[in-house]
Amino acid sequence: MVERRQPELNAVFHALGDATRRQMLGELMAGERTVGELARPFAISLAAASKHIKALEKAGLIRREVRGRTHLCRLEPGPLASAHEWLSLYEAFWTSRLDTLDRLLRAEDAARPSPSKGDDR
Repeated sequence: MVERRQPELNAVFHALGDATRRQMLGELMAGERTVGELARPFAISLAAASKHIKALEKAGLIRREVRGRTHLCRLEPGPLASAHEWLSLYEAFWTSRLDTLDRLLRAEDAARPSPSKGDDR
């Protein structure tokens, strides 16, 4: 159940809460990237990129592998499934609410008398 994974979910949503990290994840969907490649689009230092990468690692969203002096990062999509599961609870809630609103509006429209054809007021 989702509630048992609360600390993991907190880390995932913290990581996803930053636009730079979300874009880094998007880059990693295409395959492995070095820290430098992940930093390049943002014009940030490698140290700043490393802080973002550490937040993604803490959330379990990426895995970093050191090959010599090169740090390669790859996407680990598993934790996104927990976030999706949590969000889907709210999707069901809002779908139900919007379906109810739709029914009420249709009933209101059906109860409203239709204007006569010659009435241009």
